[in-house]
Amino acid sequence: MTGQLRDIREFSDDPDAYRDELYRRWTGLLSYRYIGRRHSTMNVGEVDDTVTIRRDMRNEAGGIMVAPLAISSPEGCQTDLVAVPNPVIASVQIIDPGYDVKRIEIVDSGNVHQGRMMGYGRCKIVDADNPDRVIAFNEGQGAIIGTPPEGLDRMDVSGTDLIIEDSPELPPLWEAFGASKRPDGSWTLPALSAELASPDAALHIGPQHVVLETAAIDLAAEATGTRKIQVVSWHVMFMSRGKVGPFRVAGTAHTSGSGKVGVRMLLHDEGNGDKAVTSAAAVFDIIG
Repeated sequence: MTGQLRDIREFSDDPDAYRDELYRRWTGLLSYRYIGRRHSTMNVGEVDDTVTIRRDMRNEAGGIMVAPLAISSPEGCQTDLVAVPNPVIASVQIIDPGYDVKRIEIVDSGNVHQGRMMGYGRCKIVDADNPDRVIAFNEGQGAIIGTPPEGLDRMDVSGTDLIIEDSPELPPLWEAFGASKRPDGSWTLPALSAELASPDAALHIGPQHVVLETAAIDLAAEATGTRKIQVVSWHVMFMSRGKVGPFRVAGTAHTSGSGKVGVRMLLHDEGNGDKAVTSAAAVFDIIG
């Protein structure tokens, strides 16, 4: 629970404690383990920049959801082994919904500029079985909010992987990440917990992308009368650290005559004075 989470920066003067806490937090965080993304910059073992696309990663039009793409490729932030990163902007542009794509691969990933406090990165997401087929572009900006002790090494996380078999019985991503819909129609995430928190004891980007896309689909579907929609543009600004929770999405949908619908949203930290912590905008193609 929230009271048990400590900001990893509190351990900066004790390298052994910092290392142990980073391992505990990294292996407890749900985002990458549930999506199936392995990070060779953090984990020992073979390099694997692919993610298998399961049923729960597709929308009702059959295309790949944006949340798994965004979680798979957090750009602009340095690794937790050399910095305490804090995401600022995540931007995903989907070129190909990937209806028949079985695996994606993150390529050309890395910072194109690293300043003293801010980093700017980008990558391409391609069909892992046909790398010439580009699925999406991702660009990101991140800040450095702390420096870990020197000498941290990549971690052996064997035995902590989540093995999620593709199956019609898989819960939707929002359910796996603990989100729920209130009677008034608002989508929410629960109070901060170790599974949802980054090492600096703030709401991680993973559950944010999931609940925001879930809410955006509902808003767009209500405005258009169809759930056969596909995100083509996704832009998220992480304005402040989500510290307490529950976290509530508020948003509006805006239709056009061009076969598209746009959604704007704010994510509020209800346990911290209902502060707006994240802003997001999505543009959908109406498929049917």
